[in-house]
Amino acid sequence: MPKIIYVEQNGTEHEVQVPSGQSLMDGAVARMVPGIEGDCGGLCACATCHIYIPEEWEGRCGESEELEQNILDFAFDVKTNSRLACQIKVSEALEGIRVFMPERQY
Repeated sequence: MPKIIYVEQNGTEHEVQVPSGQSLMDGAVARMVPGIEGDCGGLCACATCHIYIPEEWEGRCGESEELEQNILDFAFDVKTNSRLACQIKVSEALEGIRVFMPERQY
């Protein structure tokens, strides 16, 4: 299982093992990582799993689709590297990724 590191806005890190095929959101919610809420259950409908992907990892996370980009309009503090964790599937290619969370989800 790939190791994923979720970093809270205050710098607190949560290192967890997430099975390949599961989304970054599901991995965080199942392991009670604070800051990732996933209110819609991964349906790309709420933006409560907003994260920032470091530039060097963007290519491994796949392209965001139009729906994800539209839902990010409802997220707090959107940046060019903003993504929804529910739309990124974990694979061995993401081993060791650090994803960063915004100050808040609303």
